[in-house]
Amino acid sequence: MRAFRTIFAALLLLAATLTAGGQELKTRSKLLKENAELRSKVDSLIRELEEYRLEQAVADSLAAEMLQMLEETIEEDEPVEGYSPEMTDSLLSLWYVHRQLEATRELTEYDMDSVRFTSDVPDSVLIDRLGKMNSVITLPFNETVKNYMVLYSEKMHTKMGHILGLSTYYMPIFEDVFNRYGLPQELKAMAIVESSLNPTAVSRAGAKGMWQFMYNTAKTYGLRIDSYVDERLDVEKAADAAARYLLDAYNIFGDWCLAISSYNCGSGNVNKAIRRAGKNDFWSIYPFLPKETRGYMPAFVGALYAMTYYKEYGLVPESVQMPAHTDTFEIRRNLSFSQISEVIGIPGEDLQNLNPQYIREIIPGNEGVCILKLPYNYTNAFIDNQDSLYTHKSSEIASGSVLEGPSGIGDGQERIAYKVKSGDYLGRIASRYGVTVKQLQQWNNLRGTNLRIGQTLYIYRGGSKPASSSGSTASTASSSSSSSSSSSGAYVTYTVRSGDSLYKIAQRYPGVSAEDIMRYNGISSSIKPGMKIKIPRK
Repeated sequence: MRAFRTIFAALLLLAATLTAGGQELKTRSKLLKENAELRSKVDSLIRELEEYRLEQAVADSLAAEMLQMLEETIEEDEPVEGYSPEMTDSLLSLWYVHRQLEATRELTEYDMDSVRFTSDVPDSVLIDRLGKMNSVITLPFNETVKNYMVLYSEKMHTKMGHILGLSTYYMPIFEDVFNRYGLPQELKAMAIVESSLNPTAVSRAGAKGMWQFMYNTAKTYGLRIDSYVDERLDVEKAADAAARYLLDAYNIFGDWCLAISSYNCGSGNVNKAIRRAGKNDFWSIYPFLPKETRGYMPAFVGALYAMTYYKEYGLVPESVQMPAHTDTFEIRRNLSFSQISEVIGIPGEDLQNLNPQYIREIIPGNEGVCILKLPYNYTNAFIDNQDSLYTHKSSEIASGSVLEGPSGIGDGQERIAYKVKSGDYLGRIASRYGVTVKQLQQWNNLRGTNLRIGQTLYIYRGGSKPASSSGSTASTASSSSSSSSSSSGAYVTYTVRSGDSLYKIAQRYPGVSAEDIMRYNGISSSIKPGMKIKIPRK
């Protein structure tokens, strides 16, 4: 309605201008002024229409995906009068995804450097509550901290409801890890600030996982990263690495506020801020910290406060489908999620949620012992069927050819999809990721140095792009189904299989993103088994 009112006002102004123009000759200055007013209204209208389109796109996307599921159910001759358990789970998953999109907006719509929140809760009560938390880590109170306390407890109900629901599953894991190293339990709230408890979160700079490790830091603290495993996505191992980092940082600075800040910007930047300030307490070095780090410690206090007093604000933990109990198994042979799912009946989504570190949904047990997590109610089925698990479709799913992967990708190499921001240029991006301008041009087929905001650049940390010539990409992607793809000049034709998504398909073809596939084929994200799509060669 707001958009239509703006349109009506703009039309009225235009009509008035035309009518007046027929009655008298306008002066140049008056015409320029009216033109500026009209342009301002039109610009405002365009912004509102864009916001409306974005909201409508999210709603249409959810509706389209649900309709597609229903169509597939009908095609498979399943009863329509009631949803099957599998379909209900899928619809629920879709609902959670879109809820997450809405919740994410709550966290990003505020400019915390300029906004000043007010609260009906008096400052004296906030200060008293902080004191009663009896934290080992000093929890200061000032206007900056208050801003984040109000943000997490009052301004993002949907987001915090989701976080609180996830906390019931993840926080006991963190508490156990931090207790192992004798660290304050309060540090667990850092995962909320880092990723909102999303184990597969990826930042624009390439940090990954719930604890947002950059590649080099992750390798320094012993996390495995290769073609099939990224332990930054392993909740327990990443938390263990974070605990060791924080212990090292505390031994350097002797202050938890500084140690927490260094987790965000590195100990070098904290040391630099200390030298500039001539003091070594957080609020003294605050003005000298990188801009994005200044709010990190206040956000930590705000998140910890909201976790403690959420009931006082009417926050309700969202019900999330995570298993209350899990069992772990040591896997010593190659095994795929498809084999496990098809033999013992566990939904593939559950395997992904509990084992996100296996980025290609293959457990490379031949390379060393790997850990698999399963909901406890599937434990007996897994044990009883271990022999058939490894033999089921073994030649197709977990063969050596699949595990070789695309040539050129191995330990020490990582592909990053980087979106160009205002002020970026190739030299700056190359310097940030330790590569050359020439490499960026080669990897992204750039003839010159011009970039546009929002453009996606692919960066390969290992120094060379995986080979995609001579059909190597196509043969790798189709190894699990000999008829799933065929090669042709500028593209590969791929036949969509059950369980495929554009994201999964894109992962099989280095340098190709889901967005590339959608643009190349003129399609949305909705795909169906049997559908043929073209994968552009990179």
